[in-house]
Amino acid sequence: MTTSDRPAARVVCLDRDGRVLLMHWHDRVSGLDVWEPPGGGLDPGETPLEAARRELTEETGLPGAAVQDLAVEVGRDFSWLGVRYVKTESFFLARFPASRPQVTPGALTQEEREAYLGCRWTRRLPAGVEPPTLATVIRQLTTLA
Repeated sequence: MTTSDRPAARVVCLDRDGRVLLMHWHDRVSGLDVWEPPGGGLDPGETPLEAARRELTEETGLPGAAVQDLAVEVGRDFSWLGVRYVKTESFFLARFPASRPQVTPGALTQEEREAYLGCRWTRRLPAGVEPPTLATVIRQLTTLA
């Protein structure tokens, strides 16, 4: 198994009722389903905040401008499509005034389209959520805001 430390950023999206948006993915290599906040790798020359805003819009159609300029750094160690990722990711916060804003993925990569199973706004974190410490990350971000 190869290993990658490509920098990445994620966005914890909260609606007006405190629900968090989770993207649902299927790893065809491991056979596992994963729930995680929108986000992804930084492009060359991009800051974590810029990546978070871009990834949010690409994966959800929600406005990247909603991403606040405050982050929590989260150590990650996970596998995806046969690659082990060991790195620290920046998790940002975005709040939305509506209840369950409509999510319309618009610019998913081919790999993402093949793995994407949908998304949901939820108050309860499901089994298989990544990172497993997401509840703590949410508390930290909402305390900072």
